[in-house]
Amino acid sequence: MSASTPSRIGVVGYGAGGHRFHVPYIQAVEGWELAGVVTRSPQRRAILATEAPGVAAFDSLDALLDSGVDAVVITTPPDTRRELVLQALERGVHVVADKPFAPTAEGARELQAAAARSGRILTAYQNRRWDTDLVTLKQTIDAGSLGEIWRVSSRMDQDDSGTLETGPAHGLLRDLGSHLVDQMAFLFGRVERVSAHLDTATVDGVDVDCGFDVALHHANGVFSRVASSKINHLEGRELIAYGDLGSYESHMDDVQTAQIDAGLRPASAAAATDWGIEAEGRWGILHTAAGSTAVPSARGHYSEFYRQFLAAVRGEGPAPVPLEQAVHTVEILDAARESARTRRTVTL
Repeated sequence: MSASTPSRIGVVGYGAGGHRFHVPYIQAVEGWELAGVVTRSPQRRAILATEAPGVAAFDSLDALLDSGVDAVVITTPPDTRRELVLQALERGVHVVADKPFAPTAEGARELQAAAARSGRILTAYQNRRWDTDLVTLKQTIDAGSLGEIWRVSSRMDQDDSGTLETGPAHGLLRDLGSHLVDQMAFLFGRVERVSAHLDTATVDGVDVDCGFDVALHHANGVFSRVASSKINHLEGRELIAYGDLGSYESHMDDVQTAQIDAGLRPASAAAATDWGIEAEGRWGILHTAAGSTAVPSARGHYSEFYRQFLAAVRGEGPAPVPLEQAVHTVEILDAARESARTRRTVTL
């Protein structure tokens, strides 16, 4: 495929994920043509017509595929995602699967095998690898400012009980936990041992995990801990990294989501200079023997996922999230659930 010819991509599902976390970032990448969106809802079709004028709405994945696309994004609820991913792979297109990539490691490996049989790219939408605070932390670590990293603590509390999903494929660990665990595995590599606690509440008559604290022992010796809550009326984000030269502390906001919710779009001219950059008053602080210094915000940009996915589809680079990494994240989540159930550390 010529680099000058747009690659056609479709989005399946246009709830909060589709119109807040996918379509705006696809539109921001030159080379992608948004070919259509699958949604039957009249209300969501109206939103689509406003946010992506001229983009066709389809009733089904098959109808979208029949229109001719190179790739699709599956961003429907978790309990419908598996069948749609398999269907798209069988039809011979590349696939982005939203998180959680699969409800269990067994299910993740099934999708991995299906992708291998199809010869098409399957990747997981772990967009929070491009969060502003994580990109800034990674740059700080890569610059050697902290020396040898010993441990990292990551907490993301959301006062948002209305979005806590229930059911066998849901829960906060599978939802937000997929991101926080993936971030640590992305920074520090494979995890060997997991110890976890889950908070459980009854929501709409169903027991569901609504909070978690998960300790991860990485193969390279780094220790990381991720934690979150959703029904404890607490809102806050914290990243703290400890190394032999000092520490780094960040309380940055969820910058890109706030910009989307404010009506901004990454493809706009106004976003060229300030998209994904935290306000100076919220910059992280580096503490070393030389003193404490504010670290300028790096630029977070979820569209980087779609830039890398486009390159992969065109045979010009690897998938933005290699499939084995997506599977490993689900293995970690399985181990966390087992650890919470047995009250033991689980070895992967």
